[in-house]
Amino acid sequence: MPLELHPGDDAHARPDLLAVAVGNTRTRFGVFRAGQLDRPMSIRNDQADELAAQLRELGLEPDAFHVAIATVRADAAEAFSSILDRAGLRPTLISRIGRDIPIPIRMALRDETTVGHDRLLNALGAYGTAEQACVVIDAGTAVTVDLVDGQGVFQGGVIAPGLTMMLHSMHEHTAALPRLDFEMPPAEDGPLGKDTASAMRLGVIGAILGLVRYQLERYADLYGAYPQVIATGGDAPRLFEHDEIVEHLVPDLQLMGIHAAVEAAIRAAEAEADGDDDEPSAPDDDNPFA
Repeated sequence: MPLELHPGDDAHARPDLLAVAVGNTRTRFGVFRAGQLDRPMSIRNDQADELAAQLRELGLEPDAFHVAIATVRADAAEAFSSILDRAGLRPTLISRIGRDIPIPIRMALRDETTVGHDRLLNALGAYGTAEQACVVIDAGTAVTVDLVDGQGVFQGGVIAPGLTMMLHSMHEHTAALPRLDFEMPPAEDGPLGKDTASAMRLGVIGAILGLVRYQLERYADLYGAYPQVIATGGDAPRLFEHDEIVEHLVPDLQLMGIHAAVEAAIRAAEAEADGDDDEPSAPDDDNPFA
């Protein structure tokens, strides 16, 4: 549904925003009240009853909040609407990021239609926080390592399998390796796996940490400086909590990006109401990637 806004409303007077990011495995959500994120949490996508129960605990007033959904799954918006009904919640509006609400970030890509909204929202949230060039790592079902330049332009990046995906793939494509979910291997083993399970888990950790370091070096060579490194995603704390390369762990980058996209849509509506038809500014000539 197109976004219906009330230009001129003060940000503190706007309805609460329930920001929802539906990933491949988990749904993360939280409420922005007067611009501040309240009680974000994650629920597995197959736990609809638990999701409905948690939504009821958010204290949302009927007909007094807006829902904005970002998803990599085409059926997610419809499914989430039914969960809201199950929770007894009545939003004033349910909007889809990318369909009803544009993502206000410039891109330097060969084909902008193929990039996932989750990557763009992470980039939007990261640049809005860092206000400088940054590398954004999202460690979830898949791992992405993306570059946002100093002018806030999404330059692209890489996509690789996540921890559990790699472990499952090793089982599925070999005769003897066991099927494992990820857990941290014993710390006392150090870098040497003392059994097959530990060796597999150390291997996938090394694959991702090596990927991050390799890409960061390449991005720094390309950009001419080391960008700030920000990590998000469900596996980010386990991978990067004590990593000297990652400067910030921000679990809610995508929710922050959703909020930024909604705020930009509100400002655009305000400008339209004021008769401001100026075209967006062109990319900065000093952008080394322009």
